[in-house]
Amino acid sequence: MEAKAILRYVRVAPRKARLVVDLIRGKGVAQALGILKFTPRHAALVVEKVLKSAVANASQKEMGDVDELWISKVCVDVGPTMKRVKPRAMGRSNTIRKRMSHITIALSGKADPAEPKDKKRGRAAQSGGGK
Repeated sequence: MEAKAILRYVRVAPRKARLVVDLIRGKGVAQALGILKFTPRHAALVVEKVLKSAVANASQKEMGDVDELWISKVCVDVGPTMKRVKPRAMGRSNTIRKRMSHITIALSGKADPAEPKDKKRGRAAQSGGGK
């Protein structure tokens, strides 16, 4: 079972949001909230908001104790880009791109966080050894 929260059209560049998201990927909810609280980036406030929403969704679905939840999937996708024009010298102009993000967080409960990584195997492991 999985609880999910999505925040769309956030005025944070995806490249900057991914730096924050990488800090909490695969961690428990309590540990992730602690990390986000002391991360000095604007994107940390936004990701914390989405994480709290996902926890609320999990409690609504009655997935169990909040302390046992862990972050199973986190992704930051590119949203639309607002284009603005900045005047420059000699009648020229530069384009300024104000980027947006879509942030998705999925929580799972009562499972070992290392479990999804075990499902990925190489060709040698599947064929019974590589001769």
